Amino acid sequence: MTALLCRWATLALACLLWSVHGHATAQSTPAADDGIHAWLIRVHEASRHRSYSGTFVVSATGSMASARIWHVADGQQQVERVESLSGKPRATFRRNDQVVTFFPESKVAIVETRESLGQFPGFIQSTQSSIDETYQLKRLGGDRIAGFDAEIVQLVPNDNLRFGYRVWSERRTGLVMQLQTLDLDGRVLEQSAFSELQLDTPVSMGKLHQMMGDTRGYRVERPDLQKITPESQGWAIQRPVKGFQTMGCYRRGNAALAGGSRAGAPMQWVFSDGLATVSVFIEAFDPRRHVREGHTNLGGATHTLTRHLGDWWATVVGEVPLVTLMAFTTALERK
Repeated sequence: MTALLCRWATLALACLLWSVHGHATAQSTPAADDGIHAWLIRVHEASRHRSYSGTFVVSATGSMASARIWHVADGQQQVERVESLSGKPRATFRRNDQVVTFFPESKVAIVETRESLGQFPGFIQSTQSSIDETYQLKRLGGDRIAGFDAEIVQLVPNDNLRFGYRVWSERRTGLVMQLQTLDLDGRVLEQSAFSELQLDTPVSMGKLHQMMGDTRGYRVERPDLQKITPESQGWAIQRPVKGFQTMGCYRRGNAALAGGSRAGAPMQWVFSDGLATVSVFIEAFDPRRHVREGHTNLGGATHTLTRHLGDWWATVVGEVPLVTLMAFTTALERK
């Protein structure tokens, strides 16, 4: 359930729900010759100025998950509640980069900060952005989704290092309503869509704030997150993977909960091309746990690749083709 919904976040949420401020007008209609930058900013702005609620369904390789979403925005703050309708019960609240996830069965509430990692729109507006060199935008006409008129665009990759996307956005506002991730041959790997949607619903920001802060009866856990640099840990990428830029590097772990030291926690090095993300996890090699190198498809567009590097174990995860993960693992260099 969670993994499927997180894959939607790769594009729709990164472009739409939790990014920092953009520079377009939410109600503007893109011209026929507008490029990928203008289109991405428009769908981002659609969420930054819109309140809505609806039921969202994600499917991939025979698996399906659904959730109920309440979203409220005033142009400065975005607050959202996502309640799972399948799998184990959970409710996730987010206010900008602050996230609280409630697990009713175990009575645990996890409180954490999740940064945007510069993915959108800061990434595409930076001097390092090459998103218009790695993707092309094609307009495919119109359709109707959940009772709304939608425009369809396809984001076509210019190489074999990334997947493509087909996106339906509400014609008037630009809100993303349906998303397909496409493999290198154009086949659908996974799909997510609103099955029911209400725009401009009277969602109460104050009420969501109150629910988000009410942890009575729950054991509150705060996972540790330390910002670091790959260089300080002795790592480098000797051959950059085309289009992908470093978004951040972190060490996760909670010594108090795990009973160990933070120094032993894996390092997470995050890369993005503006749409797709890749995480490189590096930790000390443990022969009891790290038995087999290889590739795993976690379903849909998400792949993992593991590699033994002397005293270290690397796991590369991303919503990208296997060739991209191989490029990252072979480029890793111990200084």
